[in-house]
Amino acid sequence: MTSPTSPVAGWRGRGDADPLTLVLLRHGVTTNTVGKLFCGSGGTDPGLTAEGEAQAERAAEHLHRLGQVEAIVSSPLRRTQETAGIVARRLGMDVELEPGLAEAAFGEWDGHGFTDIMQKWPAEMDAWLGSTSVAPPGGESFDDVSARAEEALTGLVDRFAGKTVVAVSHVTPIKLLVRLALDSPMHVIHRMELAPASLTTIAWWPGGAPSLRAFSHVP
Repeated sequence: MTSPTSPVAGWRGRGDADPLTLVLLRHGVTTNTVGKLFCGSGGTDPGLTAEGEAQAERAAEHLHRLGQVEAIVSSPLRRTQETAGIVARRLGMDVELEPGLAEAAFGEWDGHGFTDIMQKWPAEMDAWLGSTSVAPPGGESFDDVSARAEEALTGLVDRFAGKTVVAVSHVTPIKLLVRLALDSPMHVIHRMELAPASLTTIAWWPGGAPSLRAFSHVP
């Protein structure tokens, strides 16, 4: 198929095709979320707190009222699987794991706060903030995360055109997919904030351009 990132003058794709409606759900809060600690792939992998479970329940109820969801996919990390499981139980559906939607790997920074990292790795942090091609020590660059998230997206557009899919993921992959939808430069990801258990909805037409329908909506 044509890549979902192919440039198209308008937002509509082929006249004979309907879009994938991708509802990107950020996981509920964990202890690391509350503590504002870096928490990526390959780290401590915390589960949801009681508050995070309640947030996921509210999102699940909202999606149940939507009544159009035909598939649920999730990052394989614990907090996303727990969030997806709560949604799946409410909707009576199964969850499919999608590794491309996992959070970035933050390497040696995992479990540390921003201030602590700035004190211990000042040069590395400056380089990371200055270029999306730079990875944290032992971690993964935003460019690499973007590539795997786009690959996951292409597979979803291939399989689920015309359907609504809930994808439970994390701050970095969701922001990168929004950036992709808007055809914006990479640095725009530093200008977005996503609330826990928020919903971001994008329509992706096969062979056409995407349309951002909602961003960081908290039910």
